[in-house]
Amino acid sequence: MVTHFRVAGHLACGHHGKNLVSTAELARVKCRSCRNTDAFKEARKEARNAARRAARRAKAGHVASDWRAAWQQRLTEIPGPQRLPRGFGGQPFV
Repeated sequence: MVTHFRVAGHLACGHHGKNLVSTAELARVKCRSCRNTDAFKEARKEARNAARRAARRAKAGHVASDWRAAWQQRLTEIPGPQRLPRGFGGQPFV
């Protein structure tokens, strides 16, 4: 049995009937007409991009958000009066 792609209550390929099987899950769609529509392609593209963004966020972790503390730690470990860049509090020297 062919499974169609359902978008906003309608089938993407334009077929209609009460006995047609439809789903919003991209992997389960078997209708070639549905798979060739712009709605299906756009939904697949959005799902793929969302998965990539989630993978990128998981890979990055919290390393990017803690750069300021790492930079201050690095400057405090350097011997001598090292200036902090603008915006690192009111301290002229570490």
